[in-house]
Amino acid sequence: MLFVAPGLADGQSLSNAVFQKHREGVERAVDRALAFLAETQGPDGTYRDSYGRSVGIVSLVGMAYLSAGHTPGHGPYADNIERCLDYVLAGQQPNGLLDRKDSGHGLMYAHNIATLFLSECSGMVSPEQQEAIDRVLPRATQLILSAQAIPKKENHRGGWRYKPTSTDSDLSCSGWALMALRSAKLNGAPVPDEAIALAVEYVFRNHDKEQGRFGYTDPWGNSETLTGCGLLCLELTGYHGTESTFRAGDYILESREEMLKSAHEFYGNYYNAQAMFQLGGRYWEEYADWMYGHYISQQQTNGAWSNGRNGSTYGTSMMVLSFTVPYRQLPIYQRDETVDEIE
Repeated sequence: MLFVAPGLADGQSLSNAVFQKHREGVERAVDRALAFLAETQGPDGTYRDSYGRSVGIVSLVGMAYLSAGHTPGHGPYADNIERCLDYVLAGQQPNGLLDRKDSGHGLMYAHNIATLFLSECSGMVSPEQQEAIDRVLPRATQLILSAQAIPKKENHRGGWRYKPTSTDSDLSCSGWALMALRSAKLNGAPVPDEAIALAVEYVFRNHDKEQGRFGYTDPWGNSETLTGCGLLCLELTGYHGTESTFRAGDYILESREEMLKSAHEFYGNYYNAQAMFQLGGRYWEEYADWMYGHYISQQQTNGAWSNGRNGSTYGTSMMVLSFTVPYRQLPIYQRDETVDEIE
């Protein structure tokens, strides 16, 4: 596979006026952020700051490189990506869980993100690494399905939470699980339609249809950072162009300043960027103009973003993933191009 330069894929163009307005600043910010992640990565692929040994954090770093057009085996960050990949592949537990005993935190959060990373890497790696992915990924995907199938009360049914054996659910963990399952299904994995349908039912239980918001374990908690997650789940599962998605987009535009006050703002912005890009039209243009205008100026002199809670590795990876959504280098960033017909 040939190395694809950071930014837009060969032959691809963006007519999006908002992105073109910010393009120079975005590409410079992404370049600086990736350089920071490369400089601070350890020989084994891990990082020294918060949760830096978690496969979830390492996977976010790997996906940040992929989202900017870098690939394993080619280009200036090939070694960094392969270190991330090797670390994740070597960490699978006997039950299929992708986590390290010394990672400090993670379980299903880290597992879901790591499963997504492996799925996104599949097909672009060396034969040896592909063989490892083919061995590890099916078991990782099956664990997600098994965790969903644990008997739960009706209001938690169809979702996921912290452990493979959890009997409750939350929208945050469930969003990552659904992303991983969608990616795996696109790669041909046998993900049952029923599992997706049950997950969507759970997402709707956390949705206030009047206000458009989505919440953590009900329709209202932490909505300023979780409505993007709920909206993206609907967009990826066939609910594009519905009353719920439009109202969620409106809620995100109304609550974005509130999101900045949250300790989870980078998480919220990541999901908002993905969801609004899928929704398209004025929703993406207005949100992107605000996002780039605000966060480019927040980047630190060393290329990092951090709000002091989850560490610079996490913050920087999440901001790169948010900024590069319109690059469409990752399969999870693809969308129906008719969405921009929405006014």
